[in-house]
Amino acid sequence: MFRWKATAALTVVAALALAGCAGTDDGSGGSDSGRADRLTLTAITAPTSYDIGQGAEWGNRSPFFQAVFDTLLMKDSSGETQPWLATEWSYNDDNTVLTLILREGITFSDGSALDAEAVVASLEHFRDGTAPQAATLAGKEFAAPDATTVTITLPAPDPSLVNILSNAQGLIQAPSTFGNPDSATDPIGSGPYILDTASSVTGTTYNYTANPDYWNADAVKYDNLTINVLEDVTATTNAIKAGEANGAKIADNNTISEVEGAGWTIESNELDFQGLLLLDRAGTMAPELADVQVRQAINMAFDREALLQSLQSGYGTVTEQVFPATSVAYDESLDGTYSYDPDAAKDLLAEAGYPNGFTLNMMSTPAFQTTFDLVAQQLDDIGITVNYTDPGTGNFITDMLAPKYPATWMALEQNPDWQLINFMVGPDATFNPFGYEDPTVDGYIQTVQFGTPEESDQALKDLNKYLVDQAWFAPFFRVQGTFATDANTNLEFWPTNAYPSIFDFSPKN
Repeated sequence: MFRWKATAALTVVAALALAGCAGTDDGSGGSDSGRADRLTLTAITAPTSYDIGQGAEWGNRSPFFQAVFDTLLMKDSSGETQPWLATEWSYNDDNTVLTLILREGITFSDGSALDAEAVVASLEHFRDGTAPQAATLAGKEFAAPDATTVTITLPAPDPSLVNILSNAQGLIQAPSTFGNPDSATDPIGSGPYILDTASSVTGTTYNYTANPDYWNADAVKYDNLTINVLEDVTATTNAIKAGEANGAKIADNNTISEVEGAGWTIESNELDFQGLLLLDRAGTMAPELADVQVRQAINMAFDREALLQSLQSGYGTVTEQVFPATSVAYDESLDGTYSYDPDAAKDLLAEAGYPNGFTLNMMSTPAFQTTFDLVAQQLDDIGITVNYTDPGTGNFITDMLAPKYPATWMALEQNPDWQLINFMVGPDATFNPFGYEDPTVDGYIQTVQFGTPEESDQALKDLNKYLVDQAWFAPFFRVQGTFATDANTNLEFWPTNAYPSIFDFSPKN
């Protein structure tokens, strides 16, 4: 499924290559270590580089990095932040200095020490690099007062910092590999596995062996790990039917019944929403979108339940909010703000001065033609004619963010609150390409950042309601993220990432 994450710019492609699939043990065989022999997983995309300063990402690329690198903090299967390399963390009084206490005696797989100096060097390497999320550490300064203490000094409070230290930003790479071109394909970390470069094929098959010196040996349930990259939906389904994997990312929910028919178990979460981004809220390119009644009419044009059935076979939940159900900002009652009502939508357009409707320029791409056809049909029912342009392969995101279009269909991750604000709401947010500002929104954002926990929570609730009432967006539904496991494998699918934690797989026998 095409979607855009804060962790990566994913370009729409109309055709995906069929990747090879390696054979696998069923995962039930034991060994002298007391672990199962091998866990074989499939992924829908390969890492671009193992050097965290160049290619570190979470989302669907997380298992490649989690296999070889530890993070400072860890999310458990319920989504709560837990100690990992750092055993304690705390802020100063004004939330501008975060102090972390590290475990002692940790080493990288090359034998070098993972101490505070190494952590500082790794964090700086990420901050100063070109990885997709490098900007999230911009302006932050790192120091090592002693061998087990790391401080992070912030120019202003960052409510997302603790959370992101359990993601790509918290990955710790051996400083001895910085500047070495081999680090792109031969990573050195302190993680539970070591990449077997001799038997791996970059872009297709990644084989790992358990790290014999791993500090948390009880967390490692398999002697070997294989991750096969299968970008094609049919290839994934065929691998499942052939028993060539123990766990597989399901990119197309329309295949779920087929996967279940093969005896596999489905685990799911909801991280993404699909819908329209009404980007030109000041009306600089499409004057009509400056009128809140027009944006509200657009929201009333969509039969969200029907779209969910047509586009996702019902796997997901209709919503009118960009904040996720896990957020303190979420209010279930807001999902009834805009019921499907084409006649009322036409009335709103007439009140706004557009009794005969208008034409709206948007992008399309052949890979999701059904979605674009349905969007155009439902907007046409209220008098809005969609004029689609295909920007060509590789240009969908680029043209959106240029910006070249006043509105677009999009699939976006519903990030944790502060990340979401800086991803699609704030004046400098990536998905606010027109730089639209609203004093009311700015006030809520300021309270979220600088207020007490109680004030911040209330500001988040108020912000979410304001965005819905002002119709900044027209969400359709949250998409079910799906992962499947075979009869030999247990999985606790964490609710905070598109791909499960490798620590949450275990053999049933």
